[in-house]
Amino acid sequence: MKILVGYASKYGATDGIAEQIAGVLNGAGLDATLSSLDGAKAEGYDAFVIGSGVYAGSWLKSARQFVETNRETLASRPVWLFSSGPVGDPPKPEGEPRAVLAIRQAVKAREHRVFAGKLEKRRLNLVEKALTSALKAPDGDFRDWDSIRAWADEIVAALPATIEARR
Repeated sequence: MKILVGYASKYGATDGIAEQIAGVLNGAGLDATLSSLDGAKAEGYDAFVIGSGVYAGSWLKSARQFVETNRETLASRPVWLFSSGPVGDPPKPEGEPRAVLAIRQAVKAREHRVFAGKLEKRRLNLVEKALTSALKAPDGDFRDWDSIRAWADEIVAALPATIEARR
């Protein structure tokens, strides 16, 4: 079973999450390919785990484009979605990013999970610095690796039944 673990990441936090997920899938004996969504192709994969960093409440453009370009292929296969971005303790902002519900419906995603992200203000542009300052978002790495790996384990457990149901 070939699985694409695709991600859109601006500063590296989301690709770290995708790397953990791909590692769990590969460790379970699946054939997971880790790839940036910039220029990625959906052909040849049996399932997908697609994630994006969230900025100003939205997925990154490359993730939105990948989903739109490959909507029919994704809708015909098992898909899990994740978002990375809230920071702090408790993580803020709360809730799903804008347009994720529409993406979930378009590709018939099994699930969407939001993971806390990582914020290094020194790496942000002026607009991003102003926004994070207004939100009083703290610097730091808030990713919960145990939660990320546990979710990947849930995907591993769900895949055989999901593939069988497709046949």
